[in-house]
Amino acid sequence: MKKAIQYLLRGLAILLPIVVTIAIVRWLIMTVETTLRPIWEAIVGQAYYFPGLATLSFLGLALLIGFSSRWMFVHKIWQFPGQIMNKMPVLNSVYGTINDVIEMMSGKNFAEESVVMVTLPGGDLKLIGIVTKKSGIEGDRLSQCIDDDHVAVFLPMSYNVGGYMVMVPRNCIEPIDMSPADALQLTISAGLGKKVSEVKEK
Repeated sequence: MKKAIQYLLRGLAILLPIVVTIAIVRWLIMTVETTLRPIWEAIVGQAYYFPGLATLSFLGLALLIGFSSRWMFVHKIWQFPGQIMNKMPVLNSVYGTINDVIEMMSGKNFAEESVVMVTLPGGDLKLIGIVTKKSGIEGDRLSQCIDDDHVAVFLPMSYNVGGYMVMVPRNCIEPIDMSPADALQLTISAGLGKKVSEVKEK
């Protein structure tokens, strides 16, 4: 009986990530198709519309936006809708939260060489963190609250999109040769993912 349970759990561990990933991708595709299909049917007509055209056009639009955002003036244009949402009472919380989570997971706003090993004062416990702010940045409210010998460090939590922002002395941190995105993946997966093994071997 114990062996059967172990095999069942092992099978679920293999199948569930695949099923959840497929479900999320399917939901995204269905959302795009449902939203853009009426537009395409109005342009080309129902006779010429084929399933997947909305998704292909969405991917093409994303590619075009990503390519054109290389130019500063075009990048500002693409940022304009987001700036409007940030000023609206209800949408600013929803849009801001989603945007922050995506940027945090991608490591976009973290500087290179900002991954550190934090040794908590008065103990031997070490945590992987990412330096987010230092003192002396003009016009930054958090930077003005940090002493010259301290830095703000984000400590991500395992299996949770969250973490803690702590301010620690500089002598409590030690730089690690790792990208912010890899550090987030490592800590969120609690060191169990295949990506972690690749990082460790470097």
